[in-house]
Amino acid sequence: MPHLRIKDAAAHLGVSDDTVRRWIDRGLLAATTDESGRKVVDGYEVAMVAREHAVVPSVPGAPSSARNRFVGLVTDIEMDRVMAQVELQCGPFRVVSLMSSEAVRDLGLERGSTAVAVIKSTNVVVETRDLQEFSR
Repeated sequence: MPHLRIKDAAAHLGVSDDTVRRWIDRGLLAATTDESGRKVVDGYEVAMVAREHAVVPSVPGAPSSARNRFVGLVTDIEMDRVMAQVELQCGPFRVVSLMSSEAVRDLGLERGSTAVAVIKSTNVVVETRDLQEFSR
């Protein structure tokens, strides 16, 4: 199992290093020591804690088979006569959608408005690499 340093676990969980240390002290996360003597936590355990503590904003509307629903704020709209590029900030994630300019007008989208990015895809690219470089 991959192990994460405290600061990396905190970054993935969206909390401070001190919060992760308190969770370890309370038994929410189990810690071990790596070969360098640093305290580390199991990557899978961090993922499960992230899933359990995720706060998903309520999404009004009809039930959907799409499981990837990201509530966010519109941060930018670039629109011409026919097409538009709409950018949302959904928590720490930037989501960009291309749609017709007519759809932007029909939805009443403008900078600062709330919207839901719904992603239904059978093609999801998963990358692996040394992710330690991203947390520096």
